[in-house]
Amino acid sequence: MRWIWIDRFTEFESGSHATAVKNVTLAEEHLHDHYPGFPVMPGSLIMEGLAQTGGILLGEKNDFEHVVILAKIPKCEFHSWACPGDKLTYKVNLVESSEQGGMVECTATAGDRLVAEAEIVFAHVDKTRPEAAAIDQKNFVFSMRLLGVMDVGKAGDGSTKISVKAESH
Repeated sequence: MRWIWIDRFTEFESGSHATAVKNVTLAEEHLHDHYPGFPVMPGSLIMEGLAQTGGILLGEKNDFEHVVILAKIPKCEFHSWACPGDKLTYKVNLVESSEQGGMVECTATAGDRLVAEAEIVFAHVDKTRPEAAAIDQKNFVFSMRLLGVMDVGKAGDGSTKISVKAESH
């Protein structure tokens, strides 16, 4: 089973930056145990949402030719929490991209409140390696449609755009 920790992109500038949102709700089973009486989204899942946003940004830059994996998180700081009812906004900037991988700088906010900030380093895995041969990230992203998160890339007339900024509702 795959878990998607972003609901949709609200902005996606190919090779530059992306903004995604995640609505935190009590419908998510993990919130009932973390912590009883004061449910908060675990920090590891916030980091996963940031990593998914950054990984898709890096992967799309290269037309998903590489298998992108999270290599390390050299910087991560939590400033607050995310509770049911919060809308987390993940802002990710691609600061480095090479044949070996890339790095993003990112923040997670709930409204005006800074929840987390991090640097995430990704590696490109050689597709000829046995463990990478079965991974097809482009098909994963587009055939599963990531629950529609990539829909921001389509204009009202159905045409595809490279850079889109969605209106906030």
